[in-house]
Amino acid sequence: MTASLLGSGSIASAEPYPKPPATTLSLPSPPGGANVRVLVFHGSATAESPAVEAGIAAIETIGLTGPAASRFRTVATDDPAVFTNAKQLGRYNAVVFLTGGGDVLDPEQEAGLEAYLEAGGGFVGIHEAARTEPYSDWFTGLIGARPTGAPSSTQRAVVEVGDRVHPATKSLPLQWKRPDKWFNWAENPSGKVHTVARVKENSYTPAAKGNGWDHPISWCRDYDGGRSFYTGMGGTADSFAETDFRDHLRGALAWTTRISQADCKATIDANYTAERVTQANQPGQNDQIGEPHGLVVAPDGRVLYIGRGGADSSRPVVTDWNNPDIGKGQGEIHVYDPKTKKVSKAGALTVFGNKGGGDELVKNEEGLLGIELDPDFMTNGWVYLHYTPHSEIDRETHMAERRVSRFTLDLATNRLDLASEKVLLDWPVQIHSCCHAGGGMAWDSKGNLYIATGDNNSSGFSGGYSGNNPQPNFKGVSFADARRTAGNTNNLNGKILRIHPEDDGTYTLPEGNLFTGEETAEGGGKTRGEIYVMGVRNPARIFVDKQTDILYAGWVGPDAGAPSTTWGPAKYDTFAAITEAGNHGWPYCMGNNQPYRDRNLPDPAQPLGWYDCDAPKNESPNNDGLVNLPPVTPNTIWYSPQGGGVDYPRDANGIPSYKQEEQKLLLPWLKGGGQATMNGPVYRFDAAGDSAVKWPAYWDGKWFVGDFYDGDQPRHAVLTDPRTVGKGGLPVHAESLKKIIPTGTGGIRNLMDWKFAPDGSLYVLDYGRGFFTSDSNSALWRVTYKGGGATPAADQLARKAEQ
Repeated sequence: MTASLLGSGSIASAEPYPKPPATTLSLPSPPGGANVRVLVFHGSATAESPAVEAGIAAIETIGLTGPAASRFRTVATDDPAVFTNAKQLGRYNAVVFLTGGGDVLDPEQEAGLEAYLEAGGGFVGIHEAARTEPYSDWFTGLIGARPTGAPSSTQRAVVEVGDRVHPATKSLPLQWKRPDKWFNWAENPSGKVHTVARVKENSYTPAAKGNGWDHPISWCRDYDGGRSFYTGMGGTADSFAETDFRDHLRGALAWTTRISQADCKATIDANYTAERVTQANQPGQNDQIGEPHGLVVAPDGRVLYIGRGGADSSRPVVTDWNNPDIGKGQGEIHVYDPKTKKVSKAGALTVFGNKGGGDELVKNEEGLLGIELDPDFMTNGWVYLHYTPHSEIDRETHMAERRVSRFTLDLATNRLDLASEKVLLDWPVQIHSCCHAGGGMAWDSKGNLYIATGDNNSSGFSGGYSGNNPQPNFKGVSFADARRTAGNTNNLNGKILRIHPEDDGTYTLPEGNLFTGEETAEGGGKTRGEIYVMGVRNPARIFVDKQTDILYAGWVGPDAGAPSTTWGPAKYDTFAAITEAGNHGWPYCMGNNQPYRDRNLPDPAQPLGWYDCDAPKNESPNNDGLVNLPPVTPNTIWYSPQGGGVDYPRDANGIPSYKQEEQKLLLPWLKGGGQATMNGPVYRFDAAGDSAVKWPAYWDGKWFVGDFYDGDQPRHAVLTDPRTVGKGGLPVHAESLKKIIPTGTGGIRNLMDWKFAPDGSLYVLDYGRGFFTSDSNSALWRVTYKGGGATPAADQLARKAEQ
């Protein structure tokens, strides 16, 4: 049969059909059997695409090659009457629509296709199939999305392959470069279907009404009792000659024919539940939660979370340095037990950390800053706390001590023994001026403890650019020159430290840190052997993936809202995947080694030369470490109010233009504004675990990056390329989490920390709606998955050996 031409198939050109009448077809459930067959339907109401013959031939070849257990027979037809012949249709495990678009099925035929899916059949749509049956809501659901119009011209583009486990994508390159005709979608299907691959719009010239950074190109879903897979690729005959595209189709057909299982539910928003698990505090008490600042999950599922030191908003804040109680607060440790769903208060430390808000010389970010559990916590109950004890402040010099101490928790009562403290490490911090205390801690697989410290530097006095003003000081201690701290090889602030705690409460230094502690070059310059990473501004959250021992960190940038051709880049909040010890730039360079301008005495308002990211020098009068510093390692993710991955043309000396009109956005999926990075975990799927709430394998190996704020800022899971990770390589894929970890009113507005539990659920701390206090919105949340396992069920596989 040759289909007649019924016009262009434009959705706007006619009224939609009513829903097809109920069918009387009787189909086996599920259709097909162990003798797997695929029906290729290529009926068309428009001129048949030249790709049809190539597509049929490719599917036939796929079915005849590969392992015997994955082979199938192919039958092609353009006769829609097949959909009203239950006996004939029931022989096929999957139906492929390789059509040229338009209205090709009458109501009875569409009802037959619907009955086929309801019986457990499989469907694969290729390219122009998205323009087929344009008036059918049911078929729109089957496909998942409709094009806005004609596709682009044939262009080479980059396809981001985000699903590394689905049979249709697991063998494909992370970044798949190929030519095709690229559709735009009238309604983005993300969150309603499971996207396995996206096309990068900035890698080609899209047709009108592009979809932006989130441009799905292949997806799947369990639909109406069956399985549906669609790819917007395959718009050219040459596509079907590509080995990778055939592998893509092979995997899609394996799932839809029931030869193999796959998870097509992992990124569907409705499959996740976000539940607040703590209540609001009782008036005048922090019985449920303090000022949220960090969490950790024990092997038995208990969640320990800390409050920095801000009190209930009804309590007065002491800011007078003549008062001995200045800044005195309670750094609280709470425990949530998911078995009882109850919260208990484990204890509190008296910290310097309740100095309140205001300007740079009033507010303060010290307090109880970080928590980690010993690798043998379930045996020894050891808890490591990173904090600023109030007892050690000096009200005359405005100096304090920061320390990391080990305490013992009674595992039966959830009470912290404050008398059990063993101080592992301590160092001086200035507390005259805010900010940047850092605080995060994490373990690697070798028992090394990583400790993140902020640059202990003011955000002011530099116009929001490099924190390198050497002039302001209090009693000889600079508080606006991060070269004193983050850029100083002899100072533990503005660093990520790495030590190996010993059972007796001391520590040793592992090999491979940035310095040995014995460097004495340049006339007696010094180093600290604890330093693993230098040049970070305020790394509040760090994470080590014990499967790879890659360190993941994020830190907040300065405050400049726009770039300056005089001083350098705008504020860049930063994430870095770190594979070895190094210098990550602050306050000399940011992003992908974009330098700042130096300033020095006698007039710090006058610029000097640009910093050399390959050979930075610390020539600050406040430096007591080495002058010649390690080269700067580019970072993985950076973003500003202008967008993500901001970059500029560079001159012959490698200096960016810093002209906003010349910028490129290398990471268009994010932007900032009000911004504060909150680095998250890397998820690891436990295939052997029987948890009913664990996040699916799709997320395995993905790095969760977020921001304190919930607007356009990042809340994404990203993939890095193993070949470039740690060397400044950009992420190759990003998946939005804003519907799964909900934003907006009633959601998680101010993300402060997030960690996966052993059962595969995700715990998230919401800071609340103010600063330096806890309020009714301060809460611990839990995000669980309820989508179920892979489909089809094992007993529904066409060939049981392929489970």
